[in-house]
Formats: sequence, structure tokens, C-alpha cells
Amino acid sequence: MSTSVLFDAPGPRARVRNHLLTLVSVILVAAVLYGVYRGFDAKGQWEGKIWEPFIQAETWQVYIIPGLIGTLKAAAAAAVLAMLFGAVFGLARLSDHAWIRVPAGLVVEVFRAIPLLLLIFFIFYLAPSVLGGGDYAFFAVVLGLTLYNGSVLAEIVRAGVLSVARGQSEAGYAIGMRKNQVMRMVLLPQAITVMMPAIVSQLVVLLKDTALGYIIAYVDLLNTGFKILPAVFFGSLIPAAIVIGIIYVALNMSLSYLATWLERRTRRSRKVTAGPVEPPGAMAAVGAGQPTGGGDLPIVD
Repeated sequence: MSTSVLFDAPGPRARVRNHLLTLVSVILVAAVLYGVYRGFDAKGQWEGKIWEPFIQAETWQVYIIPGLIGTLKAAAAAAVLAMLFGAVFGLARLSDHAWIRVPAGLVVEVFRAIPLLLLIFFIFYLAPSVLGGGDYAFFAVVLGLTLYNGSVLAEIVRAGVLSVARGQSEAGYAIGMRKNQVMRMVLLPQAITVMMPAIVSQLVVLLKDTALGYIIAYVDLLNTGFKILPAVFFGSLIPAAIVIGIIYVALNMSLSYLATWLERRTRRSRKVTAGPVEPPGAMAAVGAGQPTGGGDLPIVD
């Protein structure tokens, strides 16, 4: 029988109290949901005629799927660029050279401080005057997401590398590794597993923030499903909101599941998983010509 180290196991009275609180919470939530249901029912939002558009293939082909593709395109492009941005500026903040470290820190702090919506607006209205006429909605959404989320990811990378025990880098320097070798072969493989949950959380935030393209009329899932559809099929605003919300939840849950699988796979990989520490008599065994199980530098978690 396992014991949690996060909290003490509740006693008999505490278990009774927890069950009562759980029951009360369930009743309150059920009451709220029933009230919402009755309110929608009074407005006729459960009538079949306003849900009919969402069981027609044309609605999905013309409106929802193109919007979903727009959301995924913006999210995919921004995710790749944001991770590159975060890796470059996160490692730059760890540089020994002040002329690299200070500007990188300034860039990261500035873009973290600017609200994302304001950043998207600024890029959208500035781009035509700099790059000429055209539709810059996709460009503004992707660049804004890249700069903001990339700055957050840069801090995640920096914190992940700094979380690795100092003795790991010292061991690498002791056997003659250069700094880039220590970073690439010792610190980053261990830091990846530490950073993975935070990176995934930020990518989920990035995916949800693509909905801000709605403000500048970017053709995404929110725009086509929540703005255009209710205008075409009058009275379908609430059904459209429910359907679009379910799709967003499914996307985020899929991304979280993929990240969980990737994290488990990464932890099982020999490249980032610590090997056993050699016993004190290992050096004597080497001197006697006996194998010790490998010549790689042991990495201690």
C-alpha cells in the first residue's frame, strides 16, 4: 500500500468530511448546469432546427474545416518559430559574454512585457507601411505568437539548464570538454526532461492564443465558427460556441496527450536517462583490465 509524500493520509473524520464536501460540490455543479440548461431551453437553443447546420457536410466543408486548418497552420508555424526563438535566446542568456547575454535578456523581457493582443495589432497595422500593401493577418498572428511565446520559452530553457546540478558541468569540464560540448552533451539532455511539462503547457497556451486572430479578421476556427456561421445561420450562436469550444478542447487534449507520450519516450531514451553510477572499486577494475560497463561519463539525475 503506497503512501503519498505530498499530504498526510486522511483519518476517518477527515474522509467523512471530504466525502460530504464532494457531495455538496457535485450538487452545486449539477444545479448550475441545470440552470444553464433551463436558460438555454427558455430561449429555444435546444431546438433541432438551429442545430441542423452542424450535421450538414457543407457546413463543415465550407466553414469549420477551413477555419480549423487556419488555426492549425498558425499554431504550427508559431510553435516551431517560438521554440527556435526560445532555444536561441534562452541559451544566449546563459552566455559568458555580456554583449550577447544583455541584449538577449533585454529582448526577452521586452516581448514578455508587451500584451500579446497589442503586439498582434502593432504588427498588423505596421506591416503594410513597412512591407507594402497586402493581407498580413497570418503574418501578424504568427509573428506575435512567436515573439511572445518564444520569450516565455526562452526563460523556460534558461531555467531548465540552470536546474541541472552544477556538478554535471564540472564533471564535463574535468574530462576536457568545452562549454558547447558540456551544454550539448551533458546539460541539455537532462534539462529537456525538466523543461518538457512547461514547454507543453506553453504550446497549449499558444494554440489557444491563435483565437486572438479573430480581432484582425484572420480566418481561423473562432472567426469562421463563431462569427461567420451565426451570421449565415441566424440563431445558431450558442450551438456554434458549443461546437467550436468542443473542438478547441479536443485539440488541446490531443496536444497534451502527445506531449505526455513524448515525455515518457524521452525519459526512456538512453540519451537522456541517467546510467548507473560506477561503484567505488570501478577504477581498480579498470586497472586490472576488467570491463566496467561502458566508458561514457555517468550522468546523475
